[in-house]
Amino acid sequence: MHYALPYLVALVVVLGVTDAEAGQPPRLPAAGDASAYMRVFGRSEPPSGWVRLCQSGPAACQGDGRAASRMELTPARWHDLVEVNTVVNSTVDAVSDLELYGTSEVWAVAGRSGDCEDFALLKRKLLIERGWPVGALLMTVVRDEGGQGHAVLTSRTSRGDFILDNRLDRVSLWNEVPYGFVKRQSYLNPSIWMALDPAITPRQPEVSASR
Repeated sequence: MHYALPYLVALVVVLGVTDAEAGQPPRLPAAGDASAYMRVFGRSEPPSGWVRLCQSGPAACQGDGRAASRMELTPARWHDLVEVNTVVNSTVDAVSDLELYGTSEVWAVAGRSGDCEDFALLKRKLLIERGWPVGALLMTVVRDEGGQGHAVLTSRTSRGDFILDNRLDRVSLWNEVPYGFVKRQSYLNPSIWMALDPAITPRQPEVSASR
């Protein structure tokens, strides 16, 4: 089933996930346990698709001037994450860049279809429209179970860093998903990318044209 982007945005507003499905915010990590929060290890090279996206539409890559603090994870904000992740995953068709554009590494906000980074960009857009700050919604590059490049959205909250993924309907802490984390945007400046693995070099292979 296909949806134009304006209809999909409206669908997220009206097709709400029930409170029972959304649940309550997850339990806080144990006191002193920092594992729920990602650690960065210096700057990294931005993905070429992100660079081209910023060149074609600079507004998509700018901050919003809001304080770079974590979003307080209230029941309403947890509902935002679950609802947006679930609705986008269930209404956008997963299609590779090669199938959609005839080339690889095209980053764009998903409309009727898209690949992993397009899903993440749409979720980012919808959450920003719900009042989330840009600095709490970070595009992130990972390696999946097969070692292939994949993109997800990281939400920085008071209770940890949570992952919104087009392959998983459940919103989970970053250390509970089966991925190797490579790099993500800086919460201080969305144009800057930071390494998430101390062993990686600043320049990493591109995200593959996976779905």
